[in-house]
Formats: sequence, C-alpha cells, structure tokens
Amino acid sequence: QVELVESGGGLVQGGGSLRLSCAASGRIFRINTMGWYRQAPGKERELVATITSGGSTNYVDSVKGRFTISRDNAKNTVYLQMNNLKPEDTAVYYCNQYIQSRFYESQRGYWGQGTQVTVSA
Repeated sequence: QVELVESGGGLVQGGGSLRLSCAASGRIFRINTMGWYRQAPGKERELVATITSGGSTNYVDSVKGRFTISRDNAKNTVYLQMNNLKPEDTAVYYCNQYIQSRFYESQRGYWGQGTQVTVSA
C-alpha cells in the first residue's frame, strides 16, 4: 500500500510565493516520474510540471519561469516552488507519482489528496 500526502497550500496575494510538498510512504521499490497537476473550478485537471527519475523537467507554458519542480529521492518527496503567483493559478493542486512497489511489479500511478492554492488579486 502506498500513500501520498501533500502539504503547503494556502492563500497568498498576487506576486507571492508558496511551496508545495508531496511525500510518498508505504511499500516503495522505486519512484519514476513525479508530477503536479491542478484543477480550477469548472475546468479540467491540467498538467503543471513533471520531473523524471533522472531529473529532466517539463512545464506547462503558463508557469514557465515562475514554478520549479524538484525531488528528494531519499525522502520520496516532490516539491513545487511557485513564485510570482497570479490569480489564474488558483486551483486545487494534486501530486502524482509513478511508483514501483516491488522489483518484479510494473509501476502504478498514485495521487495525493489535493491542496488548495488561492491567489488574491
């Protein structure tokens, strides 16, 4: 059994910063790609950023230059540093990790519980 626990959301003024964390626990052999998604009211969930096990990153255009994804493999944790936040960044943010629980099993995608980020104008 694997669990992802997110933290770090909240209310911030436009131009401010927040740092999200997502820690995995349970039966973990290896964690491959980690990522952050977000879902605003009335909209579909969208990919924000991903980071591979080798450290390669990918961002949606709207956050490039403002958000930074990183990972700490020793802590099974992925982070999202969000700077210069805008009202349009307001959403519930979800982490996603592709985890292999045993060496002989295929990876499986797990989701965090979601954390609210609200940016005021």
